[in-house]
Amino acid sequence: MIGAAIVAVLVVIFFVNLSGDKMAVEVKKDKGNEQQSAVQKGQATEAADFTLKSLTGEEVTLSSLRGKIVIVNLWATWCPPCRQEMPHMQKFYEKHQEEVEILAVNLTSEDYGTEKVAEFVSEFGLTFPVLLDQTGEIGKLYEVYTIPTSYIIDKEGMIFQKIIGPMDEEYMEQLITALNETEK
Repeated sequence: MIGAAIVAVLVVIFFVNLSGDKMAVEVKKDKGNEQQSAVQKGQATEAADFTLKSLTGEEVTLSSLRGKIVIVNLWATWCPPCRQEMPHMQKFYEKHQEEVEILAVNLTSEDYGTEKVAEFVSEFGLTFPVLLDQTGEIGKLYEVYTIPTSYIIDKEGMIFQKIIGPMDEEYMEQLITALNETEK
């Protein structure tokens, strides 16, 4: 009797989470090409460096942003939770761009091409750098199996937190406040 009640509660929780605002989308895994991970489980890890071209054609290197907090957000245009998250990221960026950089890494290898990315950026009025992972290398390096996935990286280039699923402006504020508290 109690076991059936527990199963019923778990089923309800599963469907509530499945249909809730905080859902995320699975990205296909490619296990054929094992690479070094950008993340080491259970320990502070330096974020793996990368250089990608932005939608505007400029090259951006993660390590060149040392001294600023960086949010690396991995996403795609077809992902509903990513679409939900982007207006929040833009508002957050407008308030905090002096101390926090957002690198929106489009998983172009899983997306519909740069034209769709440009349309998306225009539709949402995004002003932070949008980078193109055309080979899927960064998605694999950062172990992105669900999108959106974000990494909060501190001023020294260390991963502070990995977030799977969409973030809103309030949550980003809380994460940056918590990071700043640990640096004091």
